[in-house]
Amino acid sequence: MFLELIGTLVAGLAMAGVVMALNRLLGGRLPRWLAPVAAGCGMIGVTIASEYGWYARTRAALPEGMVVVETVESRALYRPWTYLVPFVDRFAALDATSLKTHPGQPGQRLIDLYFFGRWAAVNRVPVLIDCDGQRRASLADGAEFAADGSVAGADWRRPPQGDPLIQAACEV
Repeated sequence: MFLELIGTLVAGLAMAGVVMALNRLLGGRLPRWLAPVAAGCGMIGVTIASEYGWYARTRAALPEGMVVVETVESRALYRPWTYLVPFVDRFAALDATSLKTHPGQPGQRLIDLYFFGRWAAVNRVPVLIDCDGQRRASLADGAEFAADGSVAGADWRRPPQGDPLIQAACEV
């Protein structure tokens, strides 16, 4: 976040510098208010570019085995351009390398699901997927596993057909 602040300030100074140099080349014909306006436009432009580029940069930096299963697009009244072109400000990814199965329950898979958000810490939640029953349970609150691999105390949820998390976990 600090580096983005520095980048934004540098962009503002650079845009103001360009206008001031252009004004000098033109013999002082540009209005005096143009330099601060250019600085502000440069800062806003860098901020918008950073917001729109966050998801692509973060996704590209994910380690091998991470699969993005859901994205959330942002639209805001104070950013009217987001109604035309929304940007992704959070997403969920499963870690395929964390996959665990039990021989007694071959249709169930335990995976780690990570939640990424712009300006937020990454959260990890273990999730139990029942591929045969097309349901899932978050194990953040804990659950008990029996010796045969069955689970007790899981809060099973049946998402709509074609849930990307279940599909991705069952294809791994």
